[in-house]
Amino acid sequence: MTAQPTAPSGPSAAMRHGRHADSTRRRHRVTAALDHALAHGGEISVSGIARAAGVDRSFLYRHRDLLERLHTLASAPPATGPAGGGPVVTRASLQADLLAAHERAARLHTRVQHLEKRLSETLGEQAWRESGLGTPTDIDTLHQQITHLEQQAIDLRLQLEERHDDLAAARATNRELMARINLSHHNR
Repeated sequence: MTAQPTAPSGPSAAMRHGRHADSTRRRHRVTAALDHALAHGGEISVSGIARAAGVDRSFLYRHRDLLERLHTLASAPPATGPAGGGPVVTRASLQADLLAAHERAARLHTRVQHLEKRLSETLGEQAWRESGLGTPTDIDTLHQQITHLEQQAIDLRLQLEERHDDLAAARATNRELMARINLSHHNR
């Protein structure tokens, strides 16, 4: 005959039984805390339920079924709306609102930076002009005047060249005439 294994008895069996009973009691407390939070609109989070049940958060992480139930209840909308009959606020809607607020804050931050840059440039230009170091505001008029004066200089240079050519021709004619006169006086 073979002997059948019997359940160990003694201190180790009593400890195992005590631990199992303690775990069962804590599971019931967690379940009761979840039900109470769901019924009365309490905080449904790992920290909130662990605090209400009087257990450590690690207890919930060790018992996946309790953790999954907690996450399911946290993400589901409440069964009844608020007393005022207004819209139901869920964790997902609050997260969407928070995300939208962050995006709006980022857009506003970018806009503020753009406006600060424009203000800085405008104030810098104004200070530059007021200090007398900057270009005058009627720069187009000055450019037109420069162009006009350059054209005038070109025209005067051309007139000078024409007069120089006329003078050179007159000198050449004068030399030729003088040479003829001198030749005719010499031949006499």
